[in-house]
Amino acid sequence: MSKKPLPPDRKEECLRLKAIFNSRKSDLGLTQEKLAHALDMNQSSVSHYLNGVNPLNAPVAAAFAKLLGVDVADFSERLADEIAMMATGVMPVRRELANAQFLDSIEVWDDDTPLDNDEVYVPFLKEVELSAGSGRTAVQESSNRKLRFGRNSLRNKGVDPSSAKCVTVAGNSMEPMLRNGSTVAVDTSNTRVLDGDMYAIDHAGQLRVKQLYRLPGGGLRFRSFNRDEHPDEEYTPQQIIDQEIVILGRVFWSGGFH
Repeated sequence: MSKKPLPPDRKEECLRLKAIFNSRKSDLGLTQEKLAHALDMNQSSVSHYLNGVNPLNAPVAAAFAKLLGVDVADFSERLADEIAMMATGVMPVRRELANAQFLDSIEVWDDDTPLDNDEVYVPFLKEVELSAGSGRTAVQESSNRKLRFGRNSLRNKGVDPSSAKCVTVAGNSMEPMLRNGSTVAVDTSNTRVLDGDMYAIDHAGQLRVKQLYRLPGGGLRFRSFNRDEHPDEEYTPQQIIDQEIVILGRVFWSGGFH
């Protein structure tokens, strides 16, 4: 069954990117095959993006722009705006970012703040040291830190409120999409890996947020947006067991607090 055609504006973004590629490939010594290798995707995927079969998302657009030496805005002002909003911690309503989405505006509240009728508390997960000075940590639910979300917003994303948890992003590995201190919300009932989606991970007691890719034989690849400083990590099924790697849930919302 053939894919549904992209909306005209999404296809136009792809075709503008293709025109930039065609105009710069000679100077850069690039072919679609070399571009695919640099992006770590197969050539057919590159072709689908350039020809408007698959829609561009923010991480893919940023990767293309970096390799071609242009700004994302040169082919997609929409995606450039999303990247800029994430980089500055601004949270728009219902704007796509890669495979996560912004939902309604949220605020941090304490235990004494009453919920509106359409709101629920979503607790944070955190790293907790198991014994004093051991350095060993475990991922546990915080007893006091939480955000509140609208039930309708969660329902529209197919997320049961009891399955929603928040995670704070630490470090620069996911920049520029997720800066240090940003927050993501994950659906703990959804741990099935879809290549390229973002997930929260318990890595032997360390909370991590990464793009995940399946590897043949049941392995996993962890990918950061900041690949210059944080190269891909690959784990075999046995290493996943030995290193106590557990997928906590798929990211369905992301935002920054600065």
